[in-house]
Amino acid sequence: MIKFAVLGYGVVGSGVVELFYKNKKSIEKHAGCEMDIKYIVDIRDFPDSPYKDKFTKDFSDVLNDPEISVVAECMGGTEPAFTFVKSALDSGKSVATSNKELVAAKGDILLESARKQNCNFFFEASVGGAIPIIRPLHRCLAANDINAVAGILNGTTNFILTKMYTEGMAFSEALELAQNLGYAEKDPTADVEGHDACRKICIISSLVFGKHVYPENVYTKGISEIELCDVASADVLGHSVKLVASVKRIGDGRILPVVMPMLVPHENIMSGVSDVFNAVLVYGDGIDKTMFYGRGAGKLPTASAVLGDVIEASKHNVTVFSQTWTSSEDRSFIAPVDELSAKWYFRIPADSACDVEDSYCDENGRSFITKENLTFAQAKKTAEELNASAFMPVLGE
Repeated sequence: MIKFAVLGYGVVGSGVVELFYKNKKSIEKHAGCEMDIKYIVDIRDFPDSPYKDKFTKDFSDVLNDPEISVVAECMGGTEPAFTFVKSALDSGKSVATSNKELVAAKGDILLESARKQNCNFFFEASVGGAIPIIRPLHRCLAANDINAVAGILNGTTNFILTKMYTEGMAFSEALELAQNLGYAEKDPTADVEGHDACRKICIISSLVFGKHVYPENVYTKGISEIELCDVASADVLGHSVKLVASVKRIGDGRILPVVMPMLVPHENIMSGVSDVFNAVLVYGDGIDKTMFYGRGAGKLPTASAVLGDVIEASKHNVTVFSQTWTSSEDRSFIAPVDELSAKWYFRIPADSACDVEDSYCDENGRSFITKENLTFAQAKKTAEELNASAFMPVLGE
């Protein structure tokens, strides 16, 4: 029998426990063995829980128990999660986590610990919630030379932008609705300023290109400055505004990861991804492009991905080496955002002397998309010269 522990009994952790016992027979069938949760670690008391006999406040109970072979980490944050996870891996216990902050910051260290002890560090739930993307990248698409990935990786911002587009809500109004519905935290900074999406594209970039990409090396801009007029103008110009996290290999072999609002052409399938749904487009030489779509967050969707990794860990008695990357003290393999090349959207004063064809005018100004590609550095300079109130890149192939 496989016995495992769950660290944290918040939204995700309680979802893992709930879903496990709801689908226990099916999960055991997929794992090929009997399974059970032996410990639930949380500093809080849950006297009314049907699983109250499984709770402990002491992580050493898990660490020192030879019956525990897998740990599901659902705590969030870097500490004490990092200390607990590394200790578990160092003792030969595999770990499945939903903690994107932990993987983005410390994934290289934890993967190396797993390799040394011949166990596994799995993190499918850290990027797309219920969307399977990590395992397909290193298994199903392993025959491809993947050269780019672009995605809508944050459901909160996508919900806000959808409400701005479909119901004409201002950003602040849409954010308040997202908070009331439980889609956004009381402090929404991580979502609306792009930090959540940044951590996720760091994980994808690291896996695809083999070197750890740290959040501080990724240009990140959120949606807090997007105005209703930009969303409306983009639609008239044949595009949707989305917070896009992307990474691509450029001509000299370096990679360029960014997170920022982009205009997505209506003919691009990602343009129609709405509400709290996420989507990831993967570009490869064998597949051309393929999209993964689904709910990127939520109690049971994320729990589903965590348990998928618990099942996977239960099947393996050796390290899965395809799901790994190396540390990278030298960051020269990452190109700066100034080199990002794209067509660009500009919103300029309606009475600007600039002669622009195919522009759209309303009471808020004049909007247009460049016919030629500009680098980020060139676009920023142009925006300053035109006194533009907004400028955003257009998502290209």
